Amino acid sequence: MKVFPQSLRAQLMLLVLMALAAAQVVNLFWFADERSLAVRAALGAEAAERAANAALLLEEAPPSLHPSIIRAASTPLVRFGIAGRPSVDHRTHDQGGAAEARVRAFLGEGFGGEVRAELHEIDSAKLPLAYLNPEMAKAHREMMRGQMLAIELKFSIELSDGQWLNAGTLFERPPLQWPVHSIVTFALSAGFILTAVFWFVLAQVARPLGRLAIAAENLGPEKKVAVLPAAGPQEVRELAGAFDRMQDRISGLVAERTRMLAALGHDLRSPLTAMRVRAELIEEDETRTSMVSLIEEMQEMAETTLSFARGLSASGQAEDCDLGQFLEDLCREMPEGFLLEHGEQVSVCLHTAAMRRALRNVIENALRYGGSARVSYGVHEGCARIAVADDGPGIAEADLEAVFEPFLRLENSRSLATGGHGLGLPIARSILRAHGGDVSLRNSAGGGLCAELTLPLGSAGRQG
Repeated sequence: MKVFPQSLRAQLMLLVLMALAAAQVVNLFWFADERSLAVRAALGAEAAERAANAALLLEEAPPSLHPSIIRAASTPLVRFGIAGRPSVDHRTHDQGGAAEARVRAFLGEGFGGEVRAELHEIDSAKLPLAYLNPEMAKAHREMMRGQMLAIELKFSIELSDGQWLNAGTLFERPPLQWPVHSIVTFALSAGFILTAVFWFVLAQVARPLGRLAIAAENLGPEKKVAVLPAAGPQEVRELAGAFDRMQDRISGLVAERTRMLAALGHDLRSPLTAMRVRAELIEEDETRTSMVSLIEEMQEMAETTLSFARGLSASGQAEDCDLGQFLEDLCREMPEGFLLEHGEQVSVCLHTAAMRRALRNVIENALRYGGSARVSYGVHEGCARIAVADDGPGIAEADLEAVFEPFLRLENSRSLATGGHGLGLPIARSILRAHGGDVSLRNSAGGGLCAELTLPLGSAGRQG
């Protein structure tokens, strides 16, 4: 089962979606970290300002008001207390230097006490902290919402009476969120980009490539497809131009080969005819008969080779016809005839003269080497199919394809001692492929050989 799409259009669209999704995920993590830093900075600034203000109030207020000031300054997020020793008990503040500087900025230059700050991460599984009162512990548990890490920021500010104002705050890392507007933005971006990609690939790449594939499928040795329009990106236009030049070269080579062999066949007729006349003047009967036989064989070889080279060049215009009726007419024309098994009505487009010759070659092979020929026809996998079966010995599996090579004559299971030049099946395949079909051989399970010929359906068959 193929999960990954096979078409160029689907692959590009999937690639765009994957790229957009990857970019969105990267942005999510990137901006989540930025958001975390911003939240930490805001909460740290608020805690620092609150601690500085509380310290200044404690310095100005009488000791009797200190408990009231501590209660007023404390919140579920920030805890204050006065003690004889600082809660930040070390002097190195690698993670709290910025917070300490912020507190000193709020206190002003006139404040002479020592300021300490400490910032570190704690495992939220350890919550609630021991120093939190029940109200603050409940608030922090709700605030954490299952987060594994929390940020704890502590301050210790030395007061003028030797006491220390200790402040502490605990806040979570902001959870990873994908807000609704990000989803909408992603959907709109993907829609616009996919629409543009779909239009570009369909109009500029996929459609020209599709035309090129159809033209390449229809291209045959004896026919030329229409010139492809120069459309699409430069690479696609260059590919279409290269295809047009290729089919021009193929057509030129085939035409040159046909002209050369036609001229050769024409030029051979005169000397062969002269040799035939001279051979008839030989008085000795045995020698005369032998010479005439050799000359006739040479003439037949020359004509057969010329016919193989010409292909469809002299077969006229293709026309729609009923395949069953065509085979019935062929059966009446052939001297030996064959058994025709009627099937469903099938419409095909044929160069009738050339196709008659191709079928005659295949059927004559079956009659000559298999002793009989049974012909059936029908529609199989969207194509017209003709099967020619015989009751002969068949041929070796290794030779099923080799027999289509020109001038190849098998001498083992299918002896050609009775005649033939090894061009019957190659001519048949050349004609079938020029029609857009093909011919292949297989040994039947019950014995004998079966030739299977395929042809495109005619216009009536395609509409049906």
